[in-house]
Amino acid sequence: MHRTPLHTALQDRDAVLRAFLAPDGSLTDIPTRLRKRLVILDHLAQEFEPGQKFDETAVNNRLRAFHPDVAALRRYLVDEGFLDRADGLYWRSGGSVD
Repeated sequence: MHRTPLHTALQDRDAVLRAFLAPDGSLTDIPTRLRKRLVILDHLAQEFEPGQKFDETAVNNRLRAFHPDVAALRRYLVDEGFLDRADGLYWRSGGSVD
């Protein structure tokens, strides 16, 4: 299966963020298309400082500001390599650096 590289997906960053972020910064929806979802996941990954570890409650609290389905967002972030997890802790492992 062909995977969309993050740098390719980020070419449409501004348009995707306009389409999926409400004025308050929350998500209007979680994109179903991988290319668009990668842009949103990269945006969410910016909430997690590299080098810090977070328990699941802290991850959920940060993600809840964007969308109520924190389990789906957390799973996507891990599955797509933006966050890693072990022993109940999460840490940022991917995404762009602003």
